[in-house]
Amino acid sequence: MADPRRLRIALVLGSSAGGVGRHVAALAAGLVGAGHDVLVVGPAATETAFGFVTAGATFRACEVSDRPRPGGDLVAVARLRGLLRGADVVHAHGLRAGGLAALALRTRRARPALVVTLHNALLAGGAVALAYRALERLVARGAAVVLAVSADLEKRMRGLGARRVGHAVVPAPRADRSMRDPAMTRSELGGDGPLVVTVGRLAEQKGLPLLLEAIGLLRGRSPAPLFVLAGEGPLEEMVRRRISDEDLPVRLLGRRDDVADLLAAADLVVVPSSWEGQPLVVQEALRAGAPLVATAVGGIPDLVGDAAVLVPYGDPAALADAIAKLLDDPAGRDWLAATARARAAELPGDADAVDAALAVYRQLC
Repeated sequence: MADPRRLRIALVLGSSAGGVGRHVAALAAGLVGAGHDVLVVGPAATETAFGFVTAGATFRACEVSDRPRPGGDLVAVARLRGLLRGADVVHAHGLRAGGLAALALRTRRARPALVVTLHNALLAGGAVALAYRALERLVARGAAVVLAVSADLEKRMRGLGARRVGHAVVPAPRADRSMRDPAMTRSELGGDGPLVVTVGRLAEQKGLPLLLEAIGLLRGRSPAPLFVLAGEGPLEEMVRRRISDEDLPVRLLGRRDDVADLLAAADLVVVPSSWEGQPLVVQEALRAGAPLVATAVGGIPDLVGDAAVLVPYGDPAALADAIAKLLDDPAGRDWLAATARARAAELPGDADAVDAALAVYRQLC
């Protein structure tokens, strides 16, 4: 039902090729559908990737990059200051977008309320970390509400003095269920033993060295598991070299558009990340009823409940042991699969995310 109190809502995001952009697109579509005026502000490439205008929103380009750029950031702040004029509420997604939006609104007398959703933890070091800590303080002081995807981020923002902190609702998009026979997927991938699937960007945060070390500890199992890694990213050459040098039973699949098929065919899904908020692949694995082993970091424990075996990050022996025990326990995998499906049924969807955002906006406007 359309909300009778029409709001002018500005959604701000930075560079995105995945989850944040999809979330903003879903919010924009839902808010427009509820009868509100929605302006999306972000890099031009995000409109190309996510089609905010197709969803009924207005789009204006502003190059909010994913790394500090002193000159570029000043330009972005000035452009945001003009674009956000007249909004009832500004909802920025990500620390960079949130910090720059806070700067843009700081000198306004009758400024719109600022909501910031933090989708990721600060993992960088050095000068970049110093710049991001300054942005965290800006967000804590400048936002009326900070929403975070995990309890550790919520605690951090409270410690920095944020006036109000809440839990962000960031659901995975509702993908079609796999309609393909899992046996066909397994046959194409090769290998006679169990199939263990990991899906994610080949980047530092995803815990790939931990995964490869755990796989090395599982060498000699019979039947030998086949580990497949779907994704691409800056660590691809390192991963490929380790697989070759250590003769690991791992296939690199690159970027895939059949993730649902991979998850449906998996005997086990492994998420070895050093930090995650509400990872889309975990939500997708739960919906697929895939037995799941994951690291107990960030928002993963709250997301999965009892529907996964959790291990500490940085302990390859614990990860290898969890994988081995589940591969040797078909009944345990069946229980996890059923628990995953039940947990997935409890997860919020896009409509819930829109309702949650509107509830926050209404309290501010």
